Amino acid sequence: MKLARVAAAALAVLILLMQRVWAVDVSATAAVLMDCDNGQILYEKNADKRMLIASTTKILTALVVLENCGMQQEVTVLPGHMAEGSSMYLKPGEKMTVESLLYGLMLCSGNDAALVLAEACGGQQRFARLMNDLATEIGMDSSHFENPNGLDGKEHYSTARDMAKLAAYASAQPVFMRICSTSTAQTAGRSMKNHNRLLRELEGCIGMKTGYTKAAGRTLVSCVERNGRTLVAVTLQDGNDWADHAALYEYGFCREDGVETAYFPGNKREL
Repeated sequence: MKLARVAAAALAVLILLMQRVWAVDVSATAAVLMDCDNGQILYEKNADKRMLIASTTKILTALVVLENCGMQQEVTVLPGHMAEGSSMYLKPGEKMTVESLLYGLMLCSGNDAALVLAEACGGQQRFARLMNDLATEIGMDSSHFENPNGLDGKEHYSTARDMAKLAAYASAQPVFMRICSTSTAQTAGRSMKNHNRLLRELEGCIGMKTGYTKAAGRTLVSCVERNGRTLVAVTLQDGNDWADHAALYEYGFCREDGVETAYFPGNKREL
């Protein structure tokens, strides 16, 4: 009888430990962890809450540019392209290639680069329409975009779920991934270092985008590949985002079951 009680107690401790291993929580107001290969949601928290997303907007900006501009297309920087916040430090009168601007957009998070790129695609208003068209095509049903850089706007918002859909779509675009996975670059007479620390600190991280405004807080979208499997994580309004993404991936790569499958028409594959 005593032996049975000891065994039962040991089993209870084992079950508790297993539960703790599988448990994960994050500081973010909203978060999603998605498997890119099948669209399964492995973790979610307030996934459908509409929120400000800051410079993670630039993932969509880059994708729209890649669909509408040539990489070697040249654009002239105008005084109106100067912008508050993070910058590539462009100067009016400079001629820049779309490729150099994309590096400035994704590594330096240049708000000025975003405005110049929008100009290359026909101007700010047309670019906003292109952003919303692509978002709809991807299946981002709870999002709306009004500018290319992610500065706070009343009609500029998304959700953690929609941003995970965007990241999964982006992960299948080779040129985009080449740019956002670059840790450092030399282009247009500038030295650039990617703001995304996870590229240097997290095993298998292959890119995506950081963001911050005072109103949005810290936002982060990341993508990690391990053993042939690719996951994306999104955290919105998260003061502990680096650690939270590391914890989400440790959790996600230890499990295979999910709770949802999404379909992105524009990607021609089930996610």
